[in-house]
Amino acid sequence: MSKSSKSFIISSLKMGVATLSSRVLGFFREILLAQIFGASGLTDAFHIAFRIPNMLRDLFAEGAFSSAFVPTFTGAKNHSEEEAIKLLWTMGIVLLAITGCISVLIIIFAPEVVSLMTNELFTQDVARFEVSVLLTRIMAPFLTFVSLAALCMGVLNTYKMFFAPAMAPALFNVVMIISMLTLPKWLEGQGLNGIVALAIGVIIGGLCQLFIQIPMLGSKKLLRFVGVDFKSKNVTEVLHRMSIGTIGVAATQINLLVSTFLATGTVIGAVSWLQYSFRLFQFPVGILGVSIGNSNLVHFSDHWKKGERDEAVSCLQTSYITSLFTLLPAFALIYALAEDCVAISYQRGAFSTSDTMMVAQTLKFYLVGLPFYGLYKVFSPTFYTLDKPKLPVFISTGAILLNIIFCFSLVDSMGFKILALGTSLSMVFIILVQSIFLTRLLGLELSFFFPLRFFKLAFAGIICFVATNYFRNLFSIDIGNGTIKLLSIFLMSVGTGALAYFVSLCVMGDYKLVTGFFTKILKRK
Repeated sequence: MSKSSKSFIISSLKMGVATLSSRVLGFFREILLAQIFGASGLTDAFHIAFRIPNMLRDLFAEGAFSSAFVPTFTGAKNHSEEEAIKLLWTMGIVLLAITGCISVLIIIFAPEVVSLMTNELFTQDVARFEVSVLLTRIMAPFLTFVSLAALCMGVLNTYKMFFAPAMAPALFNVVMIISMLTLPKWLEGQGLNGIVALAIGVIIGGLCQLFIQIPMLGSKKLLRFVGVDFKSKNVTEVLHRMSIGTIGVAATQINLLVSTFLATGTVIGAVSWLQYSFRLFQFPVGILGVSIGNSNLVHFSDHWKKGERDEAVSCLQTSYITSLFTLLPAFALIYALAEDCVAISYQRGAFSTSDTMMVAQTLKFYLVGLPFYGLYKVFSPTFYTLDKPKLPVFISTGAILLNIIFCFSLVDSMGFKILALGTSLSMVFIILVQSIFLTRLLGLELSFFFPLRFFKLAFAGIICFVATNYFRNLFSIDIGNGTIKLLSIFLMSVGTGALAYFVSLCVMGDYKLVTGFFTKILKRK
């Protein structure tokens, strides 16, 4: 294994561990939300309100901005430390100004924004509509906080600092949990709906997510002010790449708007069921896909900017294989145990057995695209480093348009669950087309995507699913009877499937991939 590949795996593992902490806390947050509020009109109102700043964060935070900023900042840092610091301050001011103005507009026009996102059936419920408007206004500034936090994380990642910045979202979840445990009754005593506690938690958590990274920037001496230059080549490059990425983000947001609109026109609780299932789906994507993708972006950009083409391609293939190595068993395990996953996570308090079945069915549709979501986090940012930012944008736009047509055509006959399947199929389309363009741009052979190891991983994934499903079916415990018993069978099923996966890889002679992976975990500092 090359030095760059080892560095990539280590940094991915560090980010993965940090993100795991955040996702575990995020799960606990969702468990509390489900237990206290269930899947109701109020939770629909919160998810719709929170979706507004979350949609925009794809442009100003983890999405278009990070993909445009990290390669440019890496190049500036390689050239001059002062040039990099100036770019940091300049982009910080630009983000603050733009997102601040957008937040103010959202606060002013909150009723119109909520109306735009929802079906007439939603707006006719006056109480639910007013709660959604209130939550939207409270959470609007979250966009600014999360955008600046993403800026800090991107900078720290270029200094190979992955673990600490990736822990920032964990703090956000801690604040959300505390808010749900302490504020609802007090708010109800003040004449407000208890669900407002969630919005307050979002705002305070967003602030904490930003401020926890400030000392880390100081440790790298990046907080000293050396001036700003809004007309510099670096700033122009970031804004140009972002402007191209805006097309793709706009298409994505249209897709989300359409999905939300269609969901609110089906049944009460549909928005929440989709959200709960997507949260479960995001668990492996967030831990594995995002960590591997962010690490790949930094290492691939670094090698490519230095003219080390072979090392860059090697890094890309390592991230591709690592993504499949981790997400294929995740897909097999969660799909085989979908109902158990939902029941253990959410089924208590206000969350009923019928809610569990709805969320589990939706989760399976989302899982169809799980391995492809992981590859998207690897492939898409690569085009920005290759100075081809328009390609992933236009590819995504085409896929989203197909998805919208697909969902509009089938939602009336198949219900809200088709929205999850459409999202997964669009991601499959994106990865297939991106692979074709990467082959041309990097001169890749077919063996790059389909080495012998690929087929071994696919076969091991099938073995994992069969073993997990077989072991679970040996027991007749119903998802509604006994959380402790269900959890015990669930853990044993997961263990059986995971063991079958790793053993099958070793039997096929790929024990180095397995032992190397766990060796890196044990050696991680």
